[in-house]
Amino acid sequence: MGIRELAEQIDLAAIFERHDLVGSQTELAADRRSQVGTGDRAEKIRTYNYGERRVTDHRIKLTVHNLDDVLEGQLDELTAALQADEKRRRLQAQAAA
Repeated sequence: MGIRELAEQIDLAAIFERHDLVGSQTELAADRRSQVGTGDRAEKIRTYNYGERRVTDHRIKLTVHNLDDVLEGQLDELTAALQADEKRRRLQAQAAA
């Protein structure tokens, strides 16, 4: 094997390494974007309505009328609903796979 062939193999290996790195970075960036979102107003997570004493979690479309309890840290109802929704989504994903 000559020097030219060796150089071509090294160049090809470097190109493949860069391609793999770019691909994995693209996947990571897409994962981050899907988890973080854009931060637009339309992506609101929760609304606190003090006049009506209610809290709405827009991710799971749940409205509770115990704003005072939520502000005091009693989030059991909200967290239970979020956990149930997450479980439902995982079961749907498994059924689809």
